[in-house]
Amino acid sequence: MAENPKSTSNDEPVTAAMVIIGNEILSGRTQDANLAYAATRLNDFGIQMAEVRVIPDVEDTIIKTVNELREKFHYVFTTGGIGPTHDDITAESIAKAFGVPIAIDPMARALLEEHYGVDNLTEARLRMARVPEGAVLIDNPLSRAPGFQIGNVLVMAGVPIVMKSMIDSVAPRLIGGKPVLSRTVTALVRESDIAVGLENVQDKYSSVEIGSYPFFRKNMVGSNLVMRGTDADVLEQVVEDLKVLIRDLGAEPLDEPPV
Repeated sequence: MAENPKSTSNDEPVTAAMVIIGNEILSGRTQDANLAYAATRLNDFGIQMAEVRVIPDVEDTIIKTVNELREKFHYVFTTGGIGPTHDDITAESIAKAFGVPIAIDPMARALLEEHYGVDNLTEARLRMARVPEGAVLIDNPLSRAPGFQIGNVLVMAGVPIVMKSMIDSVAPRLIGGKPVLSRTVTALVRESDIAVGLENVQDKYSSVEIGSYPFFRKNMVGSNLVMRGTDADVLEQVVEDLKVLIRDLGAEPLDEPPV
């Protein structure tokens, strides 16, 4: 069940959603540090992060969210809730989402025994070896407690350094599309002045996502125009059109934002 059930064509973007699970994130006590790394790393393999949700440690919410997103996207990545304590309910919730039993995985148990020693493998630590039936383990070279993949859902730790090691270990086996490339042009023009021309450029290049991000610094007002797409040649055409637009407004395009 570790295979990705969605088929893709060469031109179809491969998309992913991320589910950040944890009451501590929602309360503000802990800040998520995983999304930026996951989105950047997955893009290296041609997988575009398309949606992110932050949800509590509530079984029904986890089940509903995962079941909805796994039908919508090629991959779903979850972080958090696979530790040794009573409130770590992600693994059991994922099993229920797929309608399969959960049990101690022999390989996961062996990894934990090697890490902690047989005598120190407590019942609490053994909880981290529970895996839904049919899942494939995701390697954790740091603390050894593995994540797992079932269907197109990949379940990973919430601790950032562990999550990064897990996504690094699993990313090469995922099926991706074309990586999304990015270019930025900066101009000392207000968003309101460039808005109409920018919309016209966007209409001309539907395959490229164009965003405008204003900045204010040292008495300067300007906009960073960011283009994202999978075709390098088309991106260069957009860059040139934007430079013409900026010059028509009486400004000079910059390759780097002013400091």
